[in-house]
Amino acid sequence: MQRSEVKEQYKWAIEDVYASDEAWESDYDRALSMINFSKYAGTLGDKSKLFEYLKASEDFMKLVEKLAVYAYMKHDEDARIAKYTSYNSKIGMLFSKYAEDVAFYEPEMASMSEEYLKSLIADEKFSDYDYQFGQLLKRKEHVLGEGEEKLIALAGETFSTFKETFGMIDNADLPLPEIEFEGQKVKLSHGLYGLIMRCPDRQKRKEAYEKYYAAYNSLLNTLTSTYYGNVKKDVFYSKAYKFNSCLERALFEEDVDRAVYDNLLSSVAKSFPAMHRYISDRKRILGYDKLYFYDIYAPLVGDVDFKMSYDDAYDYVIKGLAPLGKEYQALLKKGHDERWIDVEETEGKRSGAYSTGITGIHPFVLLNYQPTLNEVFTIAHEMGHSLHTYFSSLNQPYAKSDYRIFVAEVASTVNEVLLLKFMLKEAKDENLKKYLLNYYLDTIRATMHRQTLFAEFEFKAHDMVENGEPLTKENLCSLYAELGKKYYGEDIEHDYNISCEWCRIPHFYTAFYVYKYSTGIITAMNIANRILTIGESAVKDYFKFLSGGSSTDPVSLLKYAGVDLTLPQPFEFAMKEFDDTLREFEKLMGL
Repeated sequence: MQRSEVKEQYKWAIEDVYASDEAWESDYDRALSMINFSKYAGTLGDKSKLFEYLKASEDFMKLVEKLAVYAYMKHDEDARIAKYTSYNSKIGMLFSKYAEDVAFYEPEMASMSEEYLKSLIADEKFSDYDYQFGQLLKRKEHVLGEGEEKLIALAGETFSTFKETFGMIDNADLPLPEIEFEGQKVKLSHGLYGLIMRCPDRQKRKEAYEKYYAAYNSLLNTLTSTYYGNVKKDVFYSKAYKFNSCLERALFEEDVDRAVYDNLLSSVAKSFPAMHRYISDRKRILGYDKLYFYDIYAPLVGDVDFKMSYDDAYDYVIKGLAPLGKEYQALLKKGHDERWIDVEETEGKRSGAYSTGITGIHPFVLLNYQPTLNEVFTIAHEMGHSLHTYFSSLNQPYAKSDYRIFVAEVASTVNEVLLLKFMLKEAKDENLKKYLLNYYLDTIRATMHRQTLFAEFEFKAHDMVENGEPLTKENLCSLYAELGKKYYGEDIEHDYNISCEWCRIPHFYTAFYVYKYSTGIITAMNIANRILTIGESAVKDYFKFLSGGSSTDPVSLLKYAGVDLTLPQPFEFAMKEFDDTLREFEKLMGL
């Protein structure tokens, strides 16, 4: 389908950002002319000058946010249009110029006395920036001298090559072969591999699995060297900035208590018996003598008849999210009616789905809607992101409106869990109930258990290097295989291919990121449960979190919603939720 064939009501209202490209170009020129922040260098000890700088920088960033979102939304409508590719390049150049111009800011502020920074935190005039200054105060001991910072900045360009090299191997140079699929010979790709792993044809899954890993194994020496270099980079940064470990530095940057990370690993370990039971159930249901990792995504329940038009699916989501209250439902309807959402799949359009926001306008969502059950969950998920952005922007000053990555997946997953619980309650068809329970189990397995395995792997890999042990393909594959047996148990065959899975995970090049997926779903399950069991007061608590932006550290924000990740209880509830869901599934399946 061409974009010109799509009805207006199913296209996002991009004119709410800019009425024309000419208006965008005019604002771009204005933004370029605003880059003159270095004139404030050496003056930040004067409160009036500091305030002037902060407000000028904020005005610039608001404008650039608007420019950037328009540029990539237009590009995502049709990536074939060169004009919008160039718009995105121009935004990159704008950010670079700005970053260079304000490079003085953090070193100069870090050189200020503790008394001065504390006086800023206490000053009502600077209340929009109190959390920011508090973080700066904590960072003082980790900020280097100007000369050292310049050296680190120079090294940064070189160090970024490990991630870039992996990306080049993974997306361009990986020798993926052809495979026959649905009557056609096509080149195996990451997307096609994921699709085949979920198809019922076991021989096709096995073929794809073996070909896919053969490609990675042929480059295993190179991938090992690339990953080892990336870990050594992390160790260098942690030592240079006076941290005791890479994990300590990563948690410090996100302002997350170490107890959260430790609770995650210890609690998931306690849930291994239930996970091993699920793997054993999977083997029995599929009727295999041996279960392999290419069987782990195979459907356990036949397809369900749940086809809805987009409008019907959207109405269904609104109905399913009724526990969040009439205000939330009204905002969902507003998003639909006022065209926040780009719905149809068209030629040249970016695949997948996402949500983005612009201060002072409203969020936008990109979909490629198909009438499947998964797509109904996608609507709920992306609108969760959008309304999180909406409430944070509405209730926080600009400096505090953007929430941290640590909490970014909470609202979207709360919506998914609430919708799933609604569907289970409403379902009359037993096959649909089985499907939904299996969907929930696999979501928890993939998001909580698998990502925690990843987290433990990268922790141990960094620990090895911090203790002077080099990383080799042998010890990395051995470590991954050992963790695989611990997490998945003995009812699945731990072959050599799966022991090499670590070499294909892009997130390992942004260290200590993956655990946030696990804490995100754990938090969401707890919040959904509070809303469904407590009701209105729990919804009010949740709205405090949604409205919090980055007004305090992310762990404290979650406490507003009644979830304290420094304690074991939220983790224990999530593990029990998995076990209870598994028992219900087993009962329906007659196990």
